[in-house]
Amino acid sequence: MLQLILGGARSGKSRLAEKLASESALDVIYIATSQPLDGEMNERVALHRERRPDSWGLVEEPLELARVLQQNAAQGRCLLVDCLTLWLTNLLMLDDQPRLAQERDALLQCLATLPGEIIFVSNETGLGVVPLGELTRRYVDEAGWLHQALAERCQRVVFTVAGLPMTLKGSAL
Repeated sequence: MLQLILGGARSGKSRLAEKLASESALDVIYIATSQPLDGEMNERVALHRERRPDSWGLVEEPLELARVLQQNAAQGRCLLVDCLTLWLTNLLMLDDQPRLAQERDALLQCLATLPGEIIFVSNETGLGVVPLGELTRRYVDEAGWLHQALAERCQRVVFTVAGLPMTLKGSAL
């Protein structure tokens, strides 16, 4: 089963994804896409680590998400990917459009073949005003297109607001 959990900053999306992974009763591998490059990001990563059970595996991969999913997906296993917008940011910062397209396409193409359960967490960025600056607008556009493509492929899509899940597609939580 593929699930996409969307929400704004501090909406409760990661906490919900972690709850779903725990309740799955499957072996869980947490796939972290962040690159903690400053003190504030290090603090965010530490908070996520503290919440996760010690029994969960961890794979840190900022770019090659499809490869990591293919290597780790298995029957009886839940992969929790947190988060897609950080992964997208990492690719955008490479300033290599062919690489971004290659990694995005590889992700979308491999989803149908992956065994087990996969939960994706991502920031919904398209609810506000159109941002200033070419890179920021490109980020919002790329995130929106990625979310649409993933939502088509996922069996469940949930939007979180103030810690409350709203099921957009699939069975209600």
